[in-house]
Amino acid sequence: MQSPKKLFIMVLIVFAMITVAAWASPAPTAPVSVQARPQAQATAQATTPVTATMTIGLAVHSDPATDSFWGVVVRGAKDASGTYGITLKSGGNGDPKQQAQLIQNYVAAKVDGIIVSMANPDALKDAIKQATDAGIPVITINSGLSRSKEFGALAHVGQTERVAGQGAGDKFTAAGLKNVLCVIHEEANVGLEDRCAGLKDNFKGTVTNFSVASTGTKDVKGTLTALQNKLTADKTIDGILTLNPTIAIAARDAIKAVGSNQKLATFDLSPDVIDGINKGEIMFAIDQQQYLQGYLPIVMLYLYKTNLNTVGGGQPVLTGPGFVDKSNASQVQALSAKGTR
Repeated sequence: MQSPKKLFIMVLIVFAMITVAAWASPAPTAPVSVQARPQAQATAQATTPVTATMTIGLAVHSDPATDSFWGVVVRGAKDASGTYGITLKSGGNGDPKQQAQLIQNYVAAKVDGIIVSMANPDALKDAIKQATDAGIPVITINSGLSRSKEFGALAHVGQTERVAGQGAGDKFTAAGLKNVLCVIHEEANVGLEDRCAGLKDNFKGTVTNFSVASTGTKDVKGTLTALQNKLTADKTIDGILTLNPTIAIAARDAIKAVGSNQKLATFDLSPDVIDGINKGEIMFAIDQQQYLQGYLPIVMLYLYKTNLNTVGGGQPVLTGPGFVDKSNASQVQALSAKGTR
């Protein structure tokens, strides 16, 4: 049995410990409101993409099923639509009348937004006006930058084609070339015309526009033959600029068939183009990152419809130009093979 003195000392020690703990404990906080939690949940929900019942139509000036460039654009649009729970309707046609009809079909279906490339703005003017008059927001991509605002589009996503052509002119001049062929594969495409005009702006030699629009990407063998005949007829041509990756490969094959050594460059990427760059068959490619031309407008229309956001402040949302050559081709090769570059 403990003595009274020892018991008294133990009581004092316990009392001291309790007192110190009381002073060290933080002051009690106010109770948490039970209504705060639903508010936090609502905020989280507002910042998470909603799988809303929204439909967007994409109408471009080529068939994405057969044109590798536009296949990447549609891939971007599909990926963004999947992220935001949007139903995507997509299609394209090289005939501007058919493209205009596709836009009109979207208007009749009362889609929530339309994305359109304007290679031939005048042919699409009435159809786009039907969309804007119906209150359907429109975003233009790729071609038609100079007319986009005039047609009432929310924004334009793409590159400044003339500036991109000027960059090509600088590179051809630096390579010491004198006579460059600019190959146009579509009729009345203002974007292609701007590219060749930019080439003429900055190239110190001679630029000749050469049309293969009658064959284009629809008849690649016919395009190859036309290029081969041109190179055979004019031995002074020492450079070629194509405006499409499929046409670039036709030009490469034409150079091989003639047995000449013209320097070749192109607009836009494909696995074959990147392979050609790595092999030294193509000097460079001008990359406008067409995947973004499909992806970004979907996001922009989603934000406009759900939060009235607009992008660009009246200026184009630029996706290019960038340049792919031997120094960086290997970095984008795997991505191009996956269909995103």
